[in-house]
Amino acid sequence: MMATNKYSNMNYKETPSLFLEFHGSQKHVEDQARAVGHIAEANDGSDFIWATEIEERNRLWNARHNALYACLALRPGCSQMSTDVCVPISHLTEIITETKEDIQKSNLTAPILGHVGDGNFHATIIYDVDNHEESATVKAVSDRMVTRALSMDGTCTGEHGIGVGKRHWLRKQLGDETVQLMKQLKAVLDPKNIMNPGKVLP
Repeated sequence: MMATNKYSNMNYKETPSLFLEFHGSQKHVEDQARAVGHIAEANDGSDFIWATEIEERNRLWNARHNALYACLALRPGCSQMSTDVCVPISHLTEIITETKEDIQKSNLTAPILGHVGDGNFHATIIYDVDNHEESATVKAVSDRMVTRALSMDGTCTGEHGIGVGKRHWLRKQLGDETVQLMKQLKAVLDPKNIMNPGKVLP
């Protein structure tokens, strides 16, 4: 939230924040918002701000839409690696807390964002790609995120996909037999290996 305030010239409390969007009739939306406000208050949550007017809604969502640019502005001239994992929602608080502590101990700049309703969250790590020591630290933190997620019955990625960067985790997550089956299915559907060659499967 500190990054968002600086980048978008806003004045939100610099504390972990949750953004919600309600759908339905006007009355239904108002009822949902009031119910969530009561839940937040009952659980010692901070101020619950909600809006129905489009201008105010856009202002509230501006923080989310510009999150990446706000993160990059924390270290001008640096690059970013956005990595994600996903866990059962019952483990979400635990893994975010542990990941935040890991980031702080590693002296990295890495705001955490998430689609927390499905247990998915991202660490947007801002770093100097020309600094080999820092780059190694970034990889280590990312790897520990995945190890943590797998230990909590989660997955090595929730939204970004396996691609190239997380191929080596697939076997650890799914096991040799499952990965072999996936390779066999791909060979049947793509015998010439022209669809995303070198991606996903290790």
